Formats: sequence, structure tokens, C-alpha cells
Amino acid sequence: MQKVGFFRSIHVKFVLIYVMLILIAMQIIGLYFARELEETLKENFTTSIEDRMNLIEFSVREEILKERSEDDPTLEQSLRIVLSGFTSDDINEIRVVNPKYRILATSVLDNQSMVGQRSMDDIVRRSISSEAPYNNTYLDQASQERILVYAVPVLYGDEVLGALHVKSNIEIVYKQIEEINHILAGGTAVSLTITIIVGIFIAQTMTKPISDMRRQAQAMAKGNFSRKVHVYGDDELGQLAIAFNHLTSQLEESHSTTESERRKLASILANMTDGVIATDRRGRVSLINDSALSMLRTSRELVLNRPISNVLGVDQVYTFEDLAEVKDSIVLDFSTEQRPYILRATLSVTQRETGFVNGLIVVLHDNTEQEKIDMERREFVSNVSHELRTPLTTMRSYLEALAEGAWKNEEIAPSFLHVTQTETERMIRLVNDLLKLSRMDSQDYDLNKEWVEFSYFFNAIIDRFEFSKSQNVHFQRVFPSEDLFVEIDTDKMTQVIDNIISNALKYSPDGGNIRFRIKPLNEMIEVSISDDGMGIPKENVKRIFERFYRADRARSRALGGTGLGLAISKEMIKAHGGEIWAESEEGKGTTISFTLPFVQQEEGEWD
Repeated sequence: MQKVGFFRSIHVKFVLIYVMLILIAMQIIGLYFARELEETLKENFTTSIEDRMNLIEFSVREEILKERSEDDPTLEQSLRIVLSGFTSDDINEIRVVNPKYRILATSVLDNQSMVGQRSMDDIVRRSISSEAPYNNTYLDQASQERILVYAVPVLYGDEVLGALHVKSNIEIVYKQIEEINHILAGGTAVSLTITIIVGIFIAQTMTKPISDMRRQAQAMAKGNFSRKVHVYGDDELGQLAIAFNHLTSQLEESHSTTESERRKLASILANMTDGVIATDRRGRVSLINDSALSMLRTSRELVLNRPISNVLGVDQVYTFEDLAEVKDSIVLDFSTEQRPYILRATLSVTQRETGFVNGLIVVLHDNTEQEKIDMERREFVSNVSHELRTPLTTMRSYLEALAEGAWKNEEIAPSFLHVTQTETERMIRLVNDLLKLSRMDSQDYDLNKEWVEFSYFFNAIIDRFEFSKSQNVHFQRVFPSEDLFVEIDTDKMTQVIDNIISNALKYSPDGGNIRFRIKPLNEMIEVSISDDGMGIPKENVKRIFERFYRADRARSRALGGTGLGLAISKEMIKAHGGEIWAESEEGKGTTISFTLPFVQQEEGEWD
């Protein structure tokens, strides 16, 4: 089992959760306290400024309304004296502005040059025009401190005598709040340190039994059921440890039983010739034996956990639910142009007692040979029936004509009898060829072998055809100069060569060539017979040795062929220990070649 990372362990998670809860609680309390403290300090600061502004407003109004003699100070001087009495650390500047927005006085000595100038502050204009107080807080770009600006109208009845413009340093309040926040942060840090220490101690008492059970689970996963979990107490964790130890004992017994059954099942599956595939309830392959892997021509890694319909190659037709409902076996055709390959899949659903589908069992059987035999049997019966029916139909037609009185006609009666005789001989040849193939299929070759010099033997057969040929075809021979002795059944080999030469003559055009060649190899001789006929399509070249196959069915039947000559030739060459094959190009002719074993001639051996 993979080792648990530090930050993934329940011990660390417990401490972190504990600390986070405390931290969240303290943050909520701190935020609430800081917000309330900030509001209170700001409210107290604003109230303090407003109270002093009421006093300043009263004094300024008295000075403005006061009747002055020539000996009394001017209004500006009186107002400056009044304002200087209200300066403090939290008030930066106090200005008195008349209703025409002219500055009458200021409490800052450095700003005395502004007296008599027009005030450009919007808050002062709004206060005078609306006869109501206004305040605003902004950040001073020079000192980077927050400034609270207050504008209060100086009223006398319904008359506006002017306005007070006060700038106060509210940054003092924010500095107090920052100091308090630092105190809260320090307290939070101390509290968290104590919380972490306490949390670690509590977590250890709770996670130690869990760690023991984890180690026991790891040992159980490796097959060790002898280890027991220590019981630390009678609480919920202690009860869990007792139940875990009981579970260990039960699992040990179940594991022994399951392992025994698993070995039996593995032995059965490994020795089965049929392929077996099992799926889970979602239709994904969970088990497959070697026979099934061999049949599907794949590896275990590529099959496991894949959908069964995809593994069988039927995902375009069946889903897993469809396969679960299939009653009959399914034919899986993996055939290629070069080789047929057919499997039969029998499916069975595994269910629980409640009827819930638990998976699917698929048994694969290689049905290639059986299908091939059935196909060949059907084709053979069809071909034999067709080949026999054709002459029988012809004979019946002519015999019916003769029976109806045609035998009395001396001109057509002999012709009808000749056709009937020809078709009868054709049927006899067909039956004889079938008997020969039947004996060969049962390995009853009945060979009477003798040693012959093959060039001489081959020449004699070619001379016979050359002497009796009725068409304008030229024979060309390429034979080696040395003697080539082979052990053959001369009758059967003559039949083979006759079949090949007959076919070459049938399909050779007028004025064409037939080439005969003998080529000695290491322990074989290669015999080739080539013509300039119409040739065979490339996809059909390998089929000319099949029974009843004809490259040109209409012409072959018209020439009296049964379609068994090359099939018989193949079996006879095979019986002699050789091979036979064909090479052809459509429109350019065909070459039939075969090999025969021969013995190198020793000096004086055949004298």
C-alpha cells in the first residue's frame, strides 16, 4: 500500500481542522471587534470635533455681530484671536469664510496670506448655499494621511453670516486602530501556538488506534492475518479495534477457502481448450484465459477492463445489454482474404439471487475447421449435383425425343445417340475422378513407383501431344543436359502432366506457344508448363486447384472438363512428396509448376 503523505494523514488533518476552527473563530471575533472599535473611535472623534465646532461657531457669530468702535480690533484680528484659542493636535486648521466665499480668518499663521482670498473648496460652497453642515474624508497627497474636512454654516436667525471650514487629523484614530490590531494579532499567534500543541496531543490519542488498524490492513493485503490490533480503551475506537480483529479472523478463513477455489478455477481455465471470458456488471472484461487470448490474438493487458462487445468486435451491432439477452451463440468472423478464421461465442449471464445481473460469461470455440468443412461439403454437393444434372438433363431430352419417334429418323437418330453416349462417358469420367479423390482423401494413394529418367519420360508425353494436336500451337522445350532420375508412379504422373498440357492446349490461342521447362534444384526438380492463353485473375490463381473450380466455366464445360483435373493433380504431386502451384497474369497466359524429389546421379550408379 502506498505510504500516506504528510499533509494527507488524518493526524495532520485533525490538527489543521482544529487550528482552522480556532483561527476562524478568532478572526470572526477580531473582525467584529475591530469593526465596532473603528466605528466607535471614528464616531467619538467626529462628535468631539462637532462639539468644538459648536463653540467655535458661537464665538465667531458673536464676533461678527459685535458692534466695533475705532479703538477695537478689526473683525479679522478678532476672529484670528478666537480661532487661535481652539487649536489642538487633532485640528489642523480652522477657517472662517463669509457668505461671498471670502476667507475672513485662519488659525494657521503660515496661511495668513489666504485671508481675503476667495475660497475654492466645494464643501464650503455647499454648506453656505444649503445652510447645512457637510463633512468628507480624503487622503492628503503630501503627508499621505487621512484628513476629515467639516463645513458648518454660521447662522443668525434666517441669515447666513458665513461658514466654518475645519480640517482635522483623523489619522490619529486609524493609528490607534492599527495598534489595537497588532495587539490582537499577537494574542492570536499565542493562542494558535497553544492550540496547535493541544491539538497534536489530542490527535495522537485519536489517530494512534487508527494507525494501528491501517498497518494491520496493509499486512492483511499482503496475506498476513496473524497480526492483531491493540485495544487502547472501551470507547468507540476500542470497539472498532475489537471488531477489526474479529474481521481479521473471518477474512483469514475466507481467504483460505477462496484461495483454494481460485487455484482450482485457474487450473481448469488454464487447461481448457475453449476460450473463457468473464465480465463485471458493467460489461468490462475482468478475467480471460490463455486459450481466449490465443483465439482473439491479443494480450491480457490490451483486453482487461475493456468492454466485452469491443473485445469480441461486435460493438457496432451489440451493446452489453444486448449480449446479456442473447440466447443463441454468436458467430465471430475474423476471416481475411488469405485465411478463414471463425469463432463461435456462447454467452451466459451470471445473476445474484435478487436477479441483479452480476456479469457475463463468454465461451469461445474455434469453429474455423467445422465451418470450412461445412462450406466445402455444401459446395461439393452443389457442384456434384450440378455436374451430374447437366449431362442427365441432356440425355433425358434426347432420349425423350428418341422415345417419341426420333429413332425412326435415320438422319438425326445417330446424332442423338452420339450425344447421349458422349454425356454418358462424361458422367463416367466425373464419377471416376470423384472415386480417385475419395481414395486420395483417405490416403489410399496406391502408388507403384519406379525409377525413371524424367527428361526422357517428359519428352515422350510431350511428343504424344505434339503428334496428335489439332490446333496451330508451337511447343518449346528447355531441358537440362544431365540426366534427372526420379522415383514416380508413371501412370499417375502421366495423368498429372496430361491434365496440365490438356488445359494449356484448351486455353492457348491459335499460333500460340506452350513452353516446357525442367530446372534442377538442390534435392528437387522443378517442372513448368506455360501457355499464352487468356490467363487467370490474380485473386483466383490460388483457387484453380480447388475441386470443380473453373477459370472460365462456360468454356471449360463446353470443352468437356469436369473441374477436377488440377485437384487430382495436386493430390498426386503431394503423394509424391512435391508441391504444385500456378502463376498467371490475366491476358498473358498461365504457368503451372510442380516439384518432385530426385537423387543426384553418381558416376556409374545407373549403369
